[in-house]
Amino acid sequence: MARILITEDEAALRMFVARALRLDGHETHEAGDGAEGLEKLDEGAFDLLLSDIRMPVMDGIELVHQAAAKFPDLKILLMTGYAEQRERADDLSAKIIDVVQKPFALPEIRKAVAMALATPSCEAA
Repeated sequence: MARILITEDEAALRMFVARALRLDGHETHEAGDGAEGLEKLDEGAFDLLLSDIRMPVMDGIELVHQAAAKFPDLKILLMTGYAEQRERADDLSAKIIDVVQKPFALPEIRKAVAMALATPSCEAA
């Protein structure tokens, strides 16, 4: 299965998503903000970055820009509970696969991740 980095500042949600994805056999790693997420990306190859948009230190938008520049084949899926944050992600369409709207149910995030992993890399599209 896939190696997934979950970058989310809300610990309870981060753990919920990690548990859900491990049910599907994925290996999950977690970070509490974009800066920590970028450090973890440097530690090893990941198949998917699943990141919140709105976070302290470094938000998900900046994380996408830096991660996509360093790892062009990395698949990126964003999540947000704020409509205006989703609009900020519109200019990232060449770098991300989709934006998942929060709140979401367990089956929704598992399906979104499965679809993201099945999608060809954005660079190849």
